[in-house]
Amino acid sequence: MPKFDPARLKKVSVSLPFGIGSAEWDADPTERRAAWSLYIELVTRIAVQPLETDQGLLREALNSLYSLFGTTREILKQAGPDVGASHDSVGGIAIAVLNHGLRPVLAKWHPRLQTWEAQRPAHLSLKDHEHNWTEQKNLRAELESLRLDLEQYAHALAVIAGVKD
Repeated sequence: MPKFDPARLKKVSVSLPFGIGSAEWDADPTERRAAWSLYIELVTRIAVQPLETDQGLLREALNSLYSLFGTTREILKQAGPDVGASHDSVGGIAIAVLNHGLRPVLAKWHPRLQTWEAQRPAHLSLKDHEHNWTEQKNLRAELESLRLDLEQYAHALAVIAGVKD
């Protein structure tokens, strides 16, 4: 077992979205590596990029958000229990973001969009059919709000990973 080295700890203080609040603790190298992995997964997805009205598909954005569950689980499992599950830990923050940030949006919008998608006439493209959906502006607005919260989460992960102040 490696010897505990307090010099390898880094004091972090982050503000978190979704009503999670803020957290401050000494992040160890395991947490910093997990935060970096989560950060990279998050900032490279369509769901955290602005989705203009004439660009992208809502289904792609929802799928991108949904895939964060599996990715986050895998990163936390590989990092092991050292990433924690408490409020003041990378693991706890990641779990809270999934359960309090992403899950409510997906639970609300996935079935609604799926119902609309099932009604698409064969001659109409996916993009045109989505554009005709009366709820598409509401979903886009909610995705934009979520994107802003996910940007805050990404910034917190970058701070924990030690790549931003």
